[in-house]
Amino acid sequence: MNPNKALWEKGDFTRLAATMRESGDALVESIGVKRGMKVLDLGCGDGTTALPAARRGADVLGVDIASNLVAAGNKRAAEAGLRNVNFQEGDASNLTDIRDRQFDLVVTIFGAMFAPKPDDVAKEMVRVTKSGGRIVMGNWIPNDPTLVAQILKTSAAYSPPPPEGFVSPMTWGDEDIVRARFKGAGVPADALWFKRDTYVFNFPGAPSAFVDTFRRYYGPTMNAFAAAEQSGKAEQLREELETLFTAQNTSTQAGVTSCSATFLRVTVQI
Repeated sequence: MNPNKALWEKGDFTRLAATMRESGDALVESIGVKRGMKVLDLGCGDGTTALPAARRGADVLGVDIASNLVAAGNKRAAEAGLRNVNFQEGDASNLTDIRDRQFDLVVTIFGAMFAPKPDDVAKEMVRVTKSGGRIVMGNWIPNDPTLVAQILKTSAAYSPPPPEGFVSPMTWGDEDIVRARFKGAGVPADALWFKRDTYVFNFPGAPSAFVDTFRRYYGPTMNAFAAAEQSGKAEQLREELETLFTAQNTSTQAGVTSCSATFLRVTVQI
C-alpha cells in the first residue's frame, strides 16, 4: 500500500477533526467562499472545511487519500442534507480524475502538505484552478512553538528515520520553499501572499485525555508510540506530550482543553 495512504487510514482522524470544527468554519468564512463557486478541498479529511463551504452554497469536491475519511465525509454530508458536496479518493500529487482549470478555489488545510512529491502537488493545484481563481493552503510551520508543530517534532524524535528521499511536510511552512514550488508550477512570486493564522482545538476532556486521543487515533503519533514502545520509551513520550498539552491549554473550564496552533496561510492568485 502507498505509505501515505496507510498513514492516514491508520487510526481514526475523525476523532481529531471533531475538535477542529469551529476553526474550520471560521476559516471558510474568512476566505470568502460564496454561493455558486466551484471548490476543491484537497486532503479534505472528513470535511472540516468542505462542509462549511457547501453550507455557504459552493459546489464542493473533497479529495483525500484515505478511504475511511472519504466514507466519513460522505456520511457527514448525507446526514447534513448537503447535496452540493461529494468526497472521493485521490492523491494530491496526481489528480488523474480532475480536468484542467475546473475550480474557482482550491483549498487545502493541513492536507496536501502531507502528500509526497510536493513539487507535483503545487503543479496539480495550479493545473486544476481556473484562470482568475485562487489556491489557499494552511500549513504547519517548522519549529513553531505552538501545539501541532511541537507534536510532530516530538513524534519525529521517537520515530524511525524517514526513508531516503523523504521530504518533510513541514517544508510547506517555509515561505521561500513555497515560493520556489509555485515558481516551478509557473506562478510568479508576486502572486503569492503569506499570513500567520491560528487554528484552535477544543477537546471535551483533560490534556491527558487529549494526548490519549492522539496516541490512539492520529497516524504520526501512533507510529511514534509504536517505535517508543519497542525502545522502552513510551512512558517518556507520553510524559513529554502531556507536559506540552498542559502548557498549551488555555481553557479555564475544568475538564476542557483548548489549544491554539499557529499555521502559515498561503494564498496563490492564478
